[in-house]
Amino acid sequence: MGVFQVYVDKNGEFCWRMLTLNGEVIAFKDGYKTKDSCLYGIESVRRMAQKATTDDQTYISR
Repeated sequence: MGVFQVYVDKNGEFCWRMLTLNGEVIAFKDGYKTKDSCLYGIESVRRMAQKATTDDQTYISR
């Protein structure tokens, strides 16, 4: 299971990043003006990820 970290960047904006168990960053979002909006962003990702599909655009066109 991963973890979402919430932090404040050098511009004073709230950000989140998702880390794997070994501490690797696998997703991030920055630029929230309030902590509540940052936390809402995390919840949105959690909800949407459950229903997300994969759009593989690596096909070879000839």
